[in-house]
Amino acid sequence: MAQETSTRIGAKQIQMVDGLRALAHSRSRRERVPQAFGLSLNADDMTGDTNHGNLGRIDTRFGREAGPAGRLQSIFPVNIAIADKNPMVLRALEALLTPDRRFNLLLMASDGAHFLSSLAHLPVSLGVIGWELPPLRATEILQALAKRPAPPKIVVYSGTKDTTAPAETLRLGGAGFVSKLSPPERLLEVFAAVAAGDMVFPFVDIHKVRPDPLTSLTHRERDLLAALETGQSNGQLAREFGVSINTVKFHLRNLFGKLDVRNRTQAICLYLETKR
Repeated sequence: MAQETSTRIGAKQIQMVDGLRALAHSRSRRERVPQAFGLSLNADDMTGDTNHGNLGRIDTRFGREAGPAGRLQSIFPVNIAIADKNPMVLRALEALLTPDRRFNLLLMASDGAHFLSSLAHLPVSLGVIGWELPPLRATEILQALAKRPAPPKIVVYSGTKDTTAPAETLRLGGAGFVSKLSPPERLLEVFAAVAAGDMVFPFVDIHKVRPDPLTSLTHRERDLLAALETGQSNGQLAREFGVSINTVKFHLRNLFGKLDVRNRTQAICLYLETKR
């Protein structure tokens, strides 16, 4: 059983569970629900301070969205979870989010596996993750969440030098991508925009949104994919590669998973498309 310790700091109780930091607000709903905030891009209706970016201005009158039967429901406060391998980044994000009453920080995790498992039982609607979260990458987290019902919106906050990262985030269903070189104000703007239903990305080369699916394959998997085109059975493939049938099946499962296909026919079709 996981060991749990807690300490009370002001009006919040911070819990540490299996290396995760979960923040449980002890204030009543009346005390913590702020005046709704949102984003307005209508220049005639803008009020408040000017944002540092191209998202318009924060307008307290647009922090609502239409619900069933046409009734308005408050967007904020938003339950948020963050995950980053760097503890300094986690502390900086905590310091940024805690004073902002639009956000309830429920979880701080240092790796992707704990982040994913915790989302299964926390009412999180917005997640903020780094690009590399050993033992997982952001792409793997996005793929896992895509299989869940009503997953939280995900913003990738990263300083990665991988130029394809924004496009990959977009392709896999992420809601936003922000560089760690961005000022804190920009980060809060993006969180608010995504919570309100927008998608926020830097310029994305559309040709990189769907990269070559074969780049993720090993040499053995590439050879196996090429061999599938000849119509050989598992037994024939096993003899050709000098392995057991079970090994062939194992490689095929990995191959289908990486290509996001269900069977040989789909794998072969995808392979032929990339050869054109």
